[in-house]
Amino acid sequence: MSELRAAAETAVQECLELASEESCVVVTDDEREPIGEALYEVAREITDDATVVRYPPGEQHGAEPPAPVAAALGGADAFLAPTTKSLSHTRARSDATDDGARGATLPGITEEVFVAGLDADYDRISEECERTLERVAGADEIRVTTDRGTDITFELGDREWFDDTGDVSQPGSFSNLPAGEVFISPESADGTYVVDGTMRPHGLLEAGQELEFVVEDGFVTEISDDEIRQQVEEAAEDAGDVAYNLAELGIGTNVGVTELVGSVLLDEKAAGTVHIAIGDNAGIGGETDAPLHLDGIIREPTVFVDGEELTLPSA
Repeated sequence: MSELRAAAETAVQECLELASEESCVVVTDDEREPIGEALYEVAREITDDATVVRYPPGEQHGAEPPAPVAAALGGADAFLAPTTKSLSHTRARSDATDDGARGATLPGITEEVFVAGLDADYDRISEECERTLERVAGADEIRVTTDRGTDITFELGDREWFDDTGDVSQPGSFSNLPAGEVFISPESADGTYVVDGTMRPHGLLEAGQELEFVVEDGFVTEISDDEIRQQVEEAAEDAGDVAYNLAELGIGTNVGVTELVGSVLLDEKAAGTVHIAIGDNAGIGGETDAPLHLDGIIREPTVFVDGEELTLPSA
């Protein structure tokens, strides 16, 4: 519990910078209760207006939480959400931050990742985010290649880049924790990407295991993996073709993550990696509202910004 306590103090005191006059809600579920309780205990020592809301784990990453959970997020000054299924790309979260609440989601967090991921130099992470943003801001096109077959080009249009530094001290600010990425919802994309790092539901892929995705005009048209294809097909039965939307391009900037561990939450932040997501992007500057958001992490990519190679963050 002492390790959980130290990580919770980093989240509440350094990232959130919770003040005594503020309200804070910790949203968690039955499978992440110990982490939720650790965060709550730290928060309640700072403010008398601290609350825990717990609910059964959701069915899918990006699915909307129950209405009382959404109300709790929107009704507090600050929130932290360690949950089994991600609330990052939900209307509940984006509506809350649009209305001025600030906070962080910790989707799929485990006690191991919570302890390891919050033990980081967040000033250095912020510097790497700023440096990367300076290079990509205003670009028209990003191309990503790897030796394993990735060759995909993203058309950015006038979409905005975002950074995830872990600093959620200002009203309306939002981050994942653990933090460390620069990301965008591209207007379109064409090509092939090959995931060789981490992707749900597999976790950390075995050596030589690869998941291939073909993208045409901003939509995934071919998926090599049966389990992931089934997830997307099931989402498409309810939501239509938006489930196949190419939703996100992200660049990891957390120089403290030196190896992948099988947690998408942590691994997508690893410096020197890229992640690409399928599904919802309405919460990150896009226009697609879909009931899933599936990130795949790509090792050792080469990234070109309008034809010029980008120097990726490294430990």
